[in-house]
Amino acid sequence: MKPLKNHTLIYDNECPMCNIYSKGFTKYGMLDGDGREAFTELSLRNKNLIDFNRAKNEIALVDHNKNEVVYGLDSLLMIIGNSFPLLEKTARIKPLYWFFKKLYSFVSYNRKQIIPSKSNEAEQSCIPDFNLKYRIAYMVFVVLFSAYILSIYSGKLGLNLEKDFWRELTVCIGQITWQTIFLGAYLKDKIWDYLGNMMTVSLIGTLLLLPALMTDFTPVFYTIYFGFVVLIMFLEHLRRCKILQLNYAPTISWILFRITALALIILIKI
Repeated sequence: MKPLKNHTLIYDNECPMCNIYSKGFTKYGMLDGDGREAFTELSLRNKNLIDFNRAKNEIALVDHNKNEVVYGLDSLLMIIGNSFPLLEKTARIKPLYWFFKKLYSFVSYNRKQIIPSKSNEAEQSCIPDFNLKYRIAYMVFVVLFSAYILSIYSGKLGLNLEKDFWRELTVCIGQITWQTIFLGAYLKDKIWDYLGNMMTVSLIGTLLLLPALMTDFTPVFYTIYFGFVVLIMFLEHLRRCKILQLNYAPTISWILFRITALALIILIKI
């Protein structure tokens, strides 16, 4: 690898994803060993160069030769392109660049809902601005993906349920609506942060179901495994609520809806 000399990547050290890929750049020689700097530990020199608020949304790369800064996808492409010029040229083709830029924003604006930080309230924390468009896009993605996988999995539980995407989609949308109506007054300005985290819990559960769909097992196995996945989701929901400094009300409401929805589905089939 050819290191990008005299550049510093300002990364969100409270974001495990950012920490991993920025460390990878230095570990594999794409940046100098000291070519990254934590956002919460900014040197005065770099702090004076970067747009502090923009750097919360888009990772900043400081060029010390020119005293210039690039942000977001352009930062990553500059680092990658220094070692793999062809990859950068390909990624900068207009349709691909548009797609990757949208994907970068999609992940960046939702990264604290994908992997929450315990110090979200600190003034110097690298907390991205709230972006309604990308939050809704994230929720829609999870709802559609979860509904599709659950529609397949539900047919294997031995409950006389057929594959029905629209049924599972209704349940997923119902969960969001239920939590919003019953918890809106309690959650107040945390409602969108909570809903984003709740969607990640659903995404985790959906991903955990995928291995069981790779082959055929008995309905008993699928039922037990589903219960195991629900337990993990329950514990993760509790953990995220604690990080958001919420009490047990969201988790109780979340479980009540799930039980009610399952009971209604079984009763309708009977």
